[in-house]
Amino acid sequence: MTRPERFRRFIDYFTTNFPEPKTELAYRNPYELIVAVVLSAQCTDKRVNQVMPALLEQFPTPTELAAASAEDIFPFIRSVSYPNNKAKHLAGLGRLLAGEFGGEVPSTIEELQRLPGVGRKTANVVVSVIYNQPAMAVDTHVFRVSHRLGLVPRTATTPLAVERALIKYIPQEVVPKSHHWLILHGRYICVARSPKCSICPLTDFCAYYAKVVAPGVLAGGGSGTASAKSQL
Repeated sequence: MTRPERFRRFIDYFTTNFPEPKTELAYRNPYELIVAVVLSAQCTDKRVNQVMPALLEQFPTPTELAAASAEDIFPFIRSVSYPNNKAKHLAGLGRLLAGEFGGEVPSTIEELQRLPGVGRKTANVVVSVIYNQPAMAVDTHVFRVSHRLGLVPRTATTPLAVERALIKYIPQEVVPKSHHWLILHGRYICVARSPKCSICPLTDFCAYYAKVVAPGVLAGGGSGTASAKSQL
């Protein structure tokens, strides 16, 4: 199967079966989303959603966040990963939003990356979710699933290379949705250690399944996931 054919199969399936995917982070406006995305680095969305209400009650807008120190913010986010660094990032983010951007979250990747704690992945999430721009944020789920499905070549060994390989074949209007499709598929089915191939609806075009799992099944070796541990 050619790469364009894999992309067509991927897009056709999710367009039909999951036409309106959404982020699992809870937010009501761009400010809340960017705070949540900064907190979500190497942390679950569930945990971020648990800490956000109290954090936002104390710092409901960039103005309040700008007036806070990292020490003020830390108690509200102590249960997320790397809370010390993230408290510093949020304090700086608040100051820059309030001081240079008039309290508004920027709409370009370049401007967003000026904010503390905001790298390319976070910036892509914001412009994709809030501004519906054709930006592909590549986290560990997107990286893993796009390789396993055979959507990107094995030579795409960095998040930026994967991002470029994906947007090469995905129509612009579908890129924001594709980001969520890949993340959610990786979070619930194509998990890292023991992918749930037995319930996956994409095995008919999945390169990983064809190479690693199916041969084991045909040989009577079970699901093949034991030999798959070393695979992407």
